[in-house]
Formats: sequence, C-alpha cells, structure tokens
Amino acid sequence: MIYDLNIVLAYGITFGIVIMTIVYTFVRYIYSKDIFYISYCLTQFFSLVFIVSSSKLFNIPHLIEEFSLLLATLSSLVFAINFYEGKFFPKLETFKELVINTIILNIIILTAFYHYMLFEYLPYTIIYAILFISVAFNLKDGFKANFAYVIGWSIFCFVVFIFDFKTYYEHQGFMDLVLVAFAIEAILFTLSLAYKYNSLQKQNKSIEDMLLQQSRLAKSGEMIENITHQFRQPLNNISYILINFKKRFENKKLDSEYFEKKLTQANEQLDFLSKTIDDFKEFYAPSKKKEYFSIKEVIKNVSTILSADLKKRNIQVFIDFKVSEEIKIFGIKNELSQVLLALISNANDALKDTENPMIKIEVDSTSAEVIIKIIDNAGGIKKRDLDKIFEPYFTTKENGSGIGLYLTKVIIRDSFNGKIEVANNKEGAVFSLFIEKAI
Repeated sequence: MIYDLNIVLAYGITFGIVIMTIVYTFVRYIYSKDIFYISYCLTQFFSLVFIVSSSKLFNIPHLIEEFSLLLATLSSLVFAINFYEGKFFPKLETFKELVINTIILNIIILTAFYHYMLFEYLPYTIIYAILFISVAFNLKDGFKANFAYVIGWSIFCFVVFIFDFKTYYEHQGFMDLVLVAFAIEAILFTLSLAYKYNSLQKQNKSIEDMLLQQSRLAKSGEMIENITHQFRQPLNNISYILINFKKRFENKKLDSEYFEKKLTQANEQLDFLSKTIDDFKEFYAPSKKKEYFSIKEVIKNVSTILSADLKKRNIQVFIDFKVSEEIKIFGIKNELSQVLLALISNANDALKDTENPMIKIEVDSTSAEVIIKIIDNAGGIKKRDLDKIFEPYFTTKENGSGIGLYLTKVIIRDSFNGKIEVANNKEGAVFSLFIEKAI
C-alpha cells in the first residue's frame, strides 16, 4: 500500500512529539514521584498506541485500538484529578453565587462537548473539562498551572468554532484533526508543567524555610539551658568582684591599683556576656543575605553556644585548621552556624555512652573547595542508615524529628552551592561539608 508523503510526515511529527512528552514526564516522575507525571505519561503512551493503531500505517488489530483508548481515558482521569488545583465544589453562600456557578458549569459542559465533537478523542476532553472546572471555580486563588492549559484549548476551540475550521479542514481532505489535538495537547501541557514545577519549587522553598525556623525554635529549650550555664559563671565572678569592692571600701583599703585591676576583670566578664548574647542573637536572626565571612568566626560562635553542654559531658573539642585560619567562604553566615550546630549537637548526643568522648572540627581546602569535617568517636552510623540519613523525617533518635540533617543538606545545597557527605571511620562518623571557595 502506498501512502501520501504528507500524511506519513504528519503522523511522524505527531509520534515524535508524543514520544518526547512520554520520555519527559517519565523522567520527571522518576525524580519527583508525583502521580500526575506517571498518569500523564501513561495517558500519552496509550494515546500513542491509539493513533498508531488508528493510522492504519501498521497492521494492528482493532481491539488494540479500543483497549488503548480505554486505558488512555482512565489514565487521563487520574491525571486530571491529581493535577487539579483548588476545590472541586465551590462554597455557595448566596443565590447569586449559585446562579453564576451554574452558568459557568453549563458553559464548561458545552465547551467540553464541543471539544469532543471537534477532536473526537475522549481522554483529552476529560482533562480539558476537569481542569476547566479547576480554573473556573477557583479564580479567587489566583493564577494556576491549569490556567495556561485551559485558556490555550479554549482559544483554539473558539477560533475553530467561529471560522468553522473543521468543515473546511475535512473538505480539503487533510489528515485526521486528532493529530493536531495531540500536538496542541503536548505543547499546552509542557507550558502548564513548567509553571507547576516553578510553583512547587517555590512551595518547597517556603516549607524548607519554615522547617529551618521550626528547627531553630525546637532547640530553644537547649539554647536557654546553654545560656543559663554560660551566664552563671561570669555573673558569679562579677558578684565576687562587687563583694571584694565592698569589703575593701569598708576597711578603707580600696586603692586605685586594686580598683583598676578589678574593674578590668569586671569589664572582661561583661564583654564575655555581651559576646555570648551576640552569638545567640546571630543564630536566631532569619538573615538571607549572602556575604563573605570567616569560617573560624562561625566555629567560635557555635563553640560558645555549645561549650557549657559539651563541658557538662566532658567532651573534648579539637579544632584543626589545615589551611589558613583566615580562610573565608561566600554564603549565609547564620545558616552555616545552623549546620555546624546541628552536626555538633548530633555528635554530642551520640557520645553520651562513649569513654573519652571527642569531637574534632577539621578545616581543609582544595583549589576549588573548602572542606569542613565534623568527626566523632561515637562508633559510627549503621551501614543500613547511611543512605537514608539525609532523608526528611528519617531519624534514629527516640524523640528526633528527622529534619535536622535534611535541613543541613538543603542549606549547604541552596545557600552555599555545595554538598554534604557522611561516612564512617575506625572510631566514629565523619560528616564532610564541601563548599565552593570564595574568590
């Protein structure tokens, strides 16, 4: 059988567009695990089987064509429901709203009916109708991914209706109009998906920011306890200085040399208290400003915050700079503090039953990266947990939230364009931060 070259070319282009859509959505599904990706992938796959069967270019049984249409229809229903944004049924508070929404629903039904009469392909009509409802009944919620999809189809159907394009198209003996539908569907879905993806990215970023702040607040109890320990000794020292002042004054032995000596000691204690307040304040400040800053300064701040708790457990902390102590990186300073605080706190918890507990903070660099390692001698992490340790809500602690290490990964990735890795050595766990070196 000889086929018209234009028809074969049209089918070939359509097959190519649909295959690209199938591959694209399948890859997206692998990375995101969102059901609307795989359901749309299946819709397009069975649609491809349908058009290949109906094209008569190949000797395929008619039963395959009908079966693929059924599966494409079911997949399209699953996709449309999962891609739907907003409420299915609007809240009606007045008679006016009832009338308006009834009119809108009738318009949607009529438009969807015309869409089916135009292309005679049920799966795409189902997607169009359900997403049209999503847009029409949730306009108050603003622009959504469905909007571009629905508007695109509606404009095309309206133009075809006004100019009676289908009649002209059929009289000219052109290819099946459903091929045009497949091409349009793929283009509109790609546009909608791009918007949906950006929207989900922003939503995920908001959730991560919220989790970061919640993580800080969750540590408030520990922080208050650390502040109490940090403040008690300096305040006791200032109290003793004042008592000595009083005794010397009462005994008329308060000479200027002694006065200056004790005043200097008191000012040192006050400076320590002020520095401690600044360290805690910096940790909680929700700054998003990227800047060049010293790693040594961040390590000192975190050490100050945790020093009381580490001393209470007799944990020795070693800081080893294998490069210049003045080395700097570019990013959000208080977020690196959050990362180091989480890693050192985790090591602190893991060391509770360890003899001669030790934490080592090692700073090294290559030509391109700064490497910060947090090393402990707590025995290491179980092998089965190593691959899951940075997953959200995974925890090995009885009362753990499972977001601390997940957030460290997010912070290092987003705020520093770096990465975090974990491994075991002979004595314990090694968490390594790889951060791009500041120029």
